[in-house]
Amino acid sequence: MATTKLAIIASNGGLFDAYKVFNIATAAAATDTEVAIFFTFEGLNLIHKQAYGQLQMPEGKEHFAEGFKSANVPSIPELVDVAIEMGVKIIACQMTMDVMNLQKEDFIDGIDVGGAVTFLDFANGANITLTF
Repeated sequence: MATTKLAIIASNGGLFDAYKVFNIATAAAATDTEVAIFFTFEGLNLIHKQAYGQLQMPEGKEHFAEGFKSANVPSIPELVDVAIEMGVKIIACQMTMDVMNLQKEDFIDGIDVGGAVTFLDFANGANITLTF
């Protein structure tokens, strides 16, 4: 069992945000850290079935596309799959889902739905908490 816990809040929904969240989460999981990510507001885009595979490069940053390709950086859907396979706990914010009229079925498989208390229960014992 992991002795280190990492709690991440993902509240932004862009491509670079996705890479930050899933790169840190998978790196931590690879070091036997227990990881949970709480997706809220625009962060829900990072796990939404229709959105997460179509995240756009930020305006003015299009030159990164070739760098990602030449460096063999995995796509966001690939990183999400790796995170889930590594045991990263993915929590979609119930309140935000209600506000946005979204259902669990709108999101990738393997997620949990919970409120702030669900995340806080995990984060209470976390050694590290990050927000993106």
